[in-house]
Amino acid sequence: MKQIKLLLLLAFLPVFLFAQNNDKNYTEAYTLIDTWLSTQQKFDQLPGISAAVVEDQKILWSGAYGFANEGVETETSTLCSICSISKLFTAVAVMQLYDQGKVRLDDTIDKFLPNYNIAQQFPDSGPVTLRSLLSHSSGLPRESAYPYWTGDFYFPTRAEIEGRFQTQQTLYPASTYYQYSNLALTLLGEIVEEVSGMDYGSYIIQNILDPLGLNNTHPEMPKNLFGNQLAVGQTALQSDGNRLKLPLYQSQGVAPAMGFASNVLDLAKFAQWQFRLRDTTITEILKPATLKLMQQVHFTDPGWKVTRGLGFGVWKGPNGTTWVGHGGSCPGYRSTLQLDLKNKMAYTAMINASGTNPGKYTRGIYQILNKVEKTKEDAKDLSDYIGSYSNNPWWYGTYFGSWNGRLVSLSLPADQPGSDMTFFKHIEGDVFRRVRDDNELGEELEFIRDVDGKVVKYKIHDNYYPRLPKY
Repeated sequence: MKQIKLLLLLAFLPVFLFAQNNDKNYTEAYTLIDTWLSTQQKFDQLPGISAAVVEDQKILWSGAYGFANEGVETETSTLCSICSISKLFTAVAVMQLYDQGKVRLDDTIDKFLPNYNIAQQFPDSGPVTLRSLLSHSSGLPRESAYPYWTGDFYFPTRAEIEGRFQTQQTLYPASTYYQYSNLALTLLGEIVEEVSGMDYGSYIIQNILDPLGLNNTHPEMPKNLFGNQLAVGQTALQSDGNRLKLPLYQSQGVAPAMGFASNVLDLAKFAQWQFRLRDTTITEILKPATLKLMQQVHFTDPGWKVTRGLGFGVWKGPNGTTWVGHGGSCPGYRSTLQLDLKNKMAYTAMINASGTNPGKYTRGIYQILNKVEKTKEDAKDLSDYIGSYSNNPWWYGTYFGSWNGRLVSLSLPADQPGSDMTFFKHIEGDVFRRVRDDNELGEELEFIRDVDGKVVKYKIHDNYYPRLPKY
């Protein structure tokens, strides 16, 4: 009952921004995204979620829902741990040194780290190189020899990590199998320190964050902002339906693999830089050719299900084009950054809770935007019908909105909103008909008004569904 009341209230209004695309009018899509995400945040019992969409050098849309902490609403400026998205910054740092001729991709790890003595258990293995570390094909274990993902989340220092090298050995021969490895990226961070002569965090700030204007991205969790601008992380849902708050942690020596905090607006800027660099011949942080090299496939797992670039995941997206990016999962936080390179579109989302999938929400946003067309039908004013209607007891409700001159409905909640969107063509009065996939007209939809002329329910298949209170 408590959950139903919260859903009916839909009380936590989002903060959202949008820019107008010259070719397509996305305004109605933004409204639908906003309605969908604000509802999903409650049904999925997320403490807070923020998201943004980039088209080349513009932020098309951004929104935030729920709470970063008790009494502190989530905003698009709210910081979260971005966890493994941190690896992209480490990879950029390594490739800056590559551009400067200070490292080569086929250099071996022991060239830079004299304390490296992890046992190679395969005598016929090839060398562990920077390329294999960047593409998660080094054969190294996933983690250093500490249980930092459990208990009190104590992350070891660099000295502590190196102190246990002798207790570890390779998992596979190098360049043979894909094995995601936080240890590999941790070691790349150590190489950045050794080659640059700077501590890792200072190098990242001076050479990447400051030049790109990423003023709200930090190579560690900023303690002074925790509970306010930095969201408090929460556990996965427990058996009683609640989440537990988690304390602040610092990733210390593992920072190059998972230590950063940021917000969706800064990750949007990071995506804009990538689109900008790919379209020029001018060096900005990296040479354009170097970023393109990073975003090509450098390793394919024998099963053909995983393809990796240098730091980046690389895959074929839902529209058949090449996508790159990374996800993040840390105690109390989930995040994602995905870039459609051909269409210069990027999607990012952050949630301050474990046991969630931010890709579900960026995927839903993509699906809705992908429905936008350039053409627009002439139609009557649809504002009388826009709103949510109850579908109890079968599901929560249906939202009706306007879309290119037609009426659109979306079931709430919806894990795949693009598939659940249904379009209706106005016939006469308060009567519409469903537009089938083949553009033929299907069943009739009629809205019913009360004595004062206000729309109070709709009828379809001879059944009636009352309007929900406006949120």
